[in-house]
Amino acid sequence: MIGNNIPALKEWASTIKALEQGRQIMVMRKGGIVEETRHFELKSPAFVLYPTYEHQRKELIKSSDHPYVEESLAEWVPEASTIRITSYAEVVQDVEIRDQEMLDKLLDLHMWTADFAEDRLKWKRKDPLHVLLLRVYRLNEPMEIPILSEYNGCRSWISIPNGSLPSEMTPVMNVADFDEQVQKVNELLKNEE
Repeated sequence: MIGNNIPALKEWASTIKALEQGRQIMVMRKGGIVEETRHFELKSPAFVLYPTYEHQRKELIKSSDHPYVEESLAEWVPEASTIRITSYAEVVQDVEIRDQEMLDKLLDLHMWTADFAEDRLKWKRKDPLHVLLLRVYRLNEPMEIPILSEYNGCRSWISIPNGSLPSEMTPVMNVADFDEQVQKVNELLKNEE
């Protein structure tokens, strides 16, 4: 937390559901169109996950993971004035992916289609694709916060003012299972260094 502000990473609601259910431990970032620096920066090593709905589409997700999109869209109320935050994450690693071969090795470990992942890598070609490995926790009592106009737009980070994190949260994976997933990612990528 920065002062009384809570850092939040904006992420598709469907991806947050996959993270919370242990389907994956990673998110991909290149930077939003309205990022101040025009590329992704890890502004905080720990943050809440702020769900977004507008850009998630079934055709960008593997068919086996379509239920995450369906479930998140069923909960979405476009005219809502508040949003529910259900999880907190800590970055364990920020892996920079620079080529298709590296990206392909991770295909089975995330919900995105190969085409969508490739599009993310190719966008802003000079910048690496950041794959953040996250230790995710479910908030025992979700936060309900007002949706402010400054949260809108294609940006990765927002700051939730005058907030405090709930003190009780539960890891979505036990330490051994999480460490195994991190090791799997590192083993897949070790020949690329």
